[in-house]
Amino acid sequence: MSEEVIDLLREAYGDEMETVMNYQTNAIVLDGVRAEEIKDSLRADIQEELTHAEQLGNRLKQLDARPPGSAEFTAGQDSLQPPEDSTNVLSVIEGVIDAEEGAISVYRDLVDAAEAADDPVTEDLAVTILSEEEAHRSEFKGYRKEYKRE
Repeated sequence: MSEEVIDLLREAYGDEMETVMNYQTNAIVLDGVRAEEIKDSLRADIQEELTHAEQLGNRLKQLDARPPGSAEFTAGQDSLQPPEDSTNVLSVIEGVIDAEEGAISVYRDLVDAAEAADDPVTEDLAVTILSEEEAHRSEFKGYRKEYKRE
């Protein structure tokens, strides 16, 4: 199996787990009436992101590899850290968009690497998750339009 495919699967797995942590934290710390819709959306997305991680981990196992543990993890979602001002919902929205754009880039790379490696199963998984990440990004871009209009 292609080392590039394995490396990208491991990277995507770590990214999904980091996203779960940051979505959960932001869903807890945001305050204000205007934050409720964003918090609800983050909570709903947590399960989908966990499912992505599980799917990626299972694919790694099928390829005789393994997902990374916490000791192998390097955080990278700086813009998705909880804001100092717990009412700064826009910063969380921007962070989500950044995280989704990062995920989209990794999944596009994974689609290409899996195709080059003649691994249609991984390619199909990456295409499916890519579609879901693009939907998340679109949802939060809509929220950003609403917040910037005010």
